[in-house]
Parts: sequence; structure tokens; C-alpha cells
Amino acid sequence: MRLYSTDQGIAREDREGELSLLDLPFDELGALLRGPGVEAARSARTLRRVALGEVRVLAPVRRPGKVLIVGLNYRSHAEEALEMLAAMGRGPVRMPQEPNFQVVAGSAVIAPSEPIVLPAVAAAEVDYEGEVAAVIGRTATAVATADAGTCLAGLTVVNDVSARDIQRRAMSGDPIASIGVSKSFDSFKPLGPCLVTADEFAEPFDLRIRTRVNGELRQDDRTSSLIHRLPELISFLSRYQTLEPGDVICTGSPRGAGVFSDRFLRPGDLVEVEVEGIGSLRSGVVAA
Repeated sequence: MRLYSTDQGIAREDREGELSLLDLPFDELGALLRGPGVEAARSARTLRRVALGEVRVLAPVRRPGKVLIVGLNYRSHAEEALEMLAAMGRGPVRMPQEPNFQVVAGSAVIAPSEPIVLPAVAAAEVDYEGEVAAVIGRTATAVATADAGTCLAGLTVVNDVSARDIQRRAMSGDPIASIGVSKSFDSFKPLGPCLVTADEFAEPFDLRIRTRVNGELRQDDRTSSLIHRLPELISFLSRYQTLEPGDVICTGSPRGAGVFSDRFLRPGDLVEVEVEGIGSLRSGVVAA
């Protein structure tokens, strides 16, 4: 089931390119998940049908309670990051044995139609990272890996945008900076365009993920390359804080982020993140 949050309410894509606007007392999927849950959309009455282009698509969850960022979770990305750290004399370095994560602000989430805004205080080294995002559908506290799938509402696409200069300051021990702050600026988490429910995917899922900047392919990998699979991530993260309906987990990004080639985002750029079976997230870039 493919579900959208739109400016006309929650919609289900029953036919490709055509949305069924649903008779639900919620204006977006986050509220639905915190209420009766995603299955309520399956049986909801259709109010009317519209073409996808006739509505404004919003982020599936407009204001998550929290967004959790998992770093170094594709082997290709971990290898290039560790190579850079070693070159900087930050050794010895090795592959992560447990998920590396940060909690960032839900206020960073924006709709697919909204631009990434380069913040005035950190505009020089803003970077993209295309990722699959998991949206939590039911409360999870210290959940077992075997049961983690029951806590998943579905998958969507996210661009984990970062201010790398702030991130580098944090990694160098600057007490004012933090990795979470570098990823929490307004507009730094474009999310969407839709939520595809978990029953559409077989675990372990194997989806192609690609990121393009101005049409140039920068990232290209498959989710089968994840070091820590989604059930492991949900289980691990739920030991540190309760995961609640509408929370978003960014599962990691493959090789090819701009920091490794010194190619950062500039006003006028267009970033496209495409995930097989989910869709494409397109975000323009503007100055503050």
C-alpha cells in the first residue's frame, strides 16, 4: 500500500498516478500512526479520486517525534570514511561493530516540494546523503530483533543533509558543535514522497538506491549492502530510547557523498534520491 500525506488529507495510490483521498479524521500519516495505525488506511472510504499532480505532496510524517540517523551503515561508505579518518591521522580505525547513531530534530523534515536551504551560519560545506528511511508504526522499547518487524509501518526516502564544517568541528572536540546539530538545520531532512507499507517488502529487503546531483550519478548501491539490517537497527535503537509511532530511522547512505570529493551543494543545485519500489525525492537548493 502506497500512502501520501497531501494538502487535501491522507491519500492512497490505488492506481499508478491516481490518488484516492481517504475519509480519515487525520491530516497526515504521522497523526494516523499515532492513532489507529496504518491499517486504518487500507479499509478507509474513498472521498474522491484525483491525479497525483493535482495535490501538493507533503512529507509522509510532517513532524516526527525524533529522527535517528545511522552512520557508516553501508560497507562502501564506511570504507571511504575510514580511509579519510586514517589520512587525517585519526587512527587506528576499523569497521563499526555496533550501529553508530545520532538523534536529530524532527523540525528538520520538509516536504518533497520544499527546497534545501543553505544556512547562513554554515553554508559552505552542505552535503547530501541519499537513504532509505524506516517509519515506526507502533511503540518499541527494548524490542527483540525477531519482533522488530512488527514495529515498522513502512519505508520512504530521505536525504540526510549535513553541514560538514559543523560535523568536523564536533569530531574535533569543539564543545559548542555536535553531529546532531550539523544534521538538524531547518530543511535538512527532505522526506517522501510516499510511505510504502512494510508488507510490500520481504526482509532482508534488497532495493537499489541512487543519488544524482544536477543529473550526475553520485551514489549507487543496494540495501543488501547494509552492515546492520533494519530489524537489528530497530532492536538496537529501542534499547536506548522508546521508538514511537511516526519516528523516522535513516538507515545509512552508500559511498559517494560530496565530502569525499569536495563537492558541496550550491544554490541552484537539484538533488534526486531514488529508491527502487518507493519513488524519487527531488529537492532544489537555495541560499538562506
